[in-house]
Amino acid sequence: MCGIVGWVDFARDLTAEHATIRAMTATMALRGPDDEGVWLDESVALGHRRLAVIDIPGGTQPMTVRRDGTVTAVLTYSGEVYNFRELRTELRGHGHPFRTDSDTEVLLRAYLQWGDRFVERLRGIFAFGLWDHAHQRLILGRDRIGVKPLYYRPTPHGLLFASEPKAILAHPTVTAEVDPDGLRELLTHFTSPGRTPYRDMYDVRPGQLIITDRTGVRHQRYWSLHTDEHPDDLPTTVRTVRQLLEEAVTEQLIADVPLCTLLSGGLDSSTLTAIAAGSPTTGSRIRTYAIDFAGQTENFRPDAVRDAPDTPFVHDVVAHLGGHRVEHRDIVLDTAMMMDPLHRTGVLLANDLPTPMGDMYQSLYLLFRAVREHSTVALSGEVADEVFGGYWWFHDRSAIANDTFPWLFPRHPAAGGGNPIVELLDPGLAALLDLPGYQADRYRDALAEVDHLPGEDPWERRMREVSYLAQIWWVPFLLARKDRMSMAHGLEVRVPFADHRLLEYVYRVPWSMKFFDGQEKSLLRAAVADLLPDSVLQRRKSPYPSTQDVRYERMLRARAGEILADPAAPSAGLLNVPALTELFRSPLESSGFGPRRRSAELVVGLDDWLRRYPVRLRLS
Repeated sequence: MCGIVGWVDFARDLTAEHATIRAMTATMALRGPDDEGVWLDESVALGHRRLAVIDIPGGTQPMTVRRDGTVTAVLTYSGEVYNFRELRTELRGHGHPFRTDSDTEVLLRAYLQWGDRFVERLRGIFAFGLWDHAHQRLILGRDRIGVKPLYYRPTPHGLLFASEPKAILAHPTVTAEVDPDGLRELLTHFTSPGRTPYRDMYDVRPGQLIITDRTGVRHQRYWSLHTDEHPDDLPTTVRTVRQLLEEAVTEQLIADVPLCTLLSGGLDSSTLTAIAAGSPTTGSRIRTYAIDFAGQTENFRPDAVRDAPDTPFVHDVVAHLGGHRVEHRDIVLDTAMMMDPLHRTGVLLANDLPTPMGDMYQSLYLLFRAVREHSTVALSGEVADEVFGGYWWFHDRSAIANDTFPWLFPRHPAAGGGNPIVELLDPGLAALLDLPGYQADRYRDALAEVDHLPGEDPWERRMREVSYLAQIWWVPFLLARKDRMSMAHGLEVRVPFADHRLLEYVYRVPWSMKFFDGQEKSLLRAAVADLLPDSVLQRRKSPYPSTQDVRYERMLRARAGEILADPAAPSAGLLNVPALTELFRSPLESSGFGPRRRSAELVVGLDDWLRRYPVRLRLS
């Protein structure tokens, strides 16, 4: 996957800034453990940390392309373009020579052939900084769904960019500042496209190019989620979904390094595993990994969001597919590992921000560490719930009718509804931030982006809005978590359900067809009914697991209590200390989705962040 870094400045000579670009690039070492490279010219400095996946010897970066002995363009790139072989064949037909077998060189040559519109021809997950030396301009680009991250910070005469905020923060002119809007972004449970919590730092929107030259910075959208009439009947739609899924998985099995799938025993990951196990591309058995917590399967307690533990369903899938097709391993985590300060620090440094979903980050971090011992690439089931309608709030009419992001509707507080963070904040800060008002403003922004069919049925219209909100305002949170925790160990995670062809097709499908038999994800279940055991086909949606071990709750509550008792704690001025102290006197919920446990996670996370990052809060 790699980590990319860059600096463009049209008012100074950057050829002497080797130490600066090296320092910025070094922050990406975990993303790219295999190689490092930098390239400097008068107005630009580019850095790259490589995780070698395709063309191990030939894909080093930053990569240049020359004409008549002169550099024409330079690329620093992260990700995978799955159709690079067919593009290379087409480009050879246009007379382009190739000296490597990498997809990186294909991107460079595609830009020379088709200009800015080359990005429309790419299928994959990617983020790049491309310096057009001939025209003295930088093009930043990101894949359509935003699987790979890309941040930038405008400067008076150019900009800085990187795969993660930490690389931009490493620049000597940048101070990590968070203003009221940044704190609002940090404390709300959605991701505003283009925004970050850090002042003057932005997120390249999925499907967007950022073009920088001597005239300034401009944005150019090359893709967005549009509404069109769906032309197919139900049987044709089911067949098409299956075909698109098989194409996406088969494309994403291409790698020159060991590959696996992440198997939870749910419909999504089991589908990917079954397709991968049956693909000739796999060659032999597909490796699979599942996460569990010590003693949890044996002592599982149903809660508001989970009926049963994952492990029995995982083993059903493995048995159904057979040992000749699947090589499986359960990764069992001990609770003490997730409260280990070393691991919690690793999560914070990977994420660059605190989170109220603490143990679900720590366990993912530890899972990926174990997976990376044997595999470099993993396929994951992210985005299926958002595309096919798997969450409870797709099926709760009160949540759907409520005038806000549906996952924030407080139907079941223990399942993560609402925003309990407001009560945790110092009353003066809560009044300043006005999180409910900010949430309402962003919700209106989101709805304004949705286009509708003329005369569309009101229910279909609303469900299209809910689908859009899920895919554009909720998915980035999940993809960012998966990217940061995996790349902290140099593991590339691919998400076949985020294939833009599948996403576009299913988005057009009417909700009545997606929910045709009254069961969540009806369309997906019908498309893969022949691949999976009945136990998995009939299983209700169960989110990513959270430990129920009371020892974790006790350790978390104790740490939060220590922070609240310390008047010198950096987070003290942000929090409603009396209210939180009273809240934590009694045990927290067993579920990581419970609001009180999330509150404790946020207290601990905020304090760690403010201690370990040189963050300046500008709240006045």
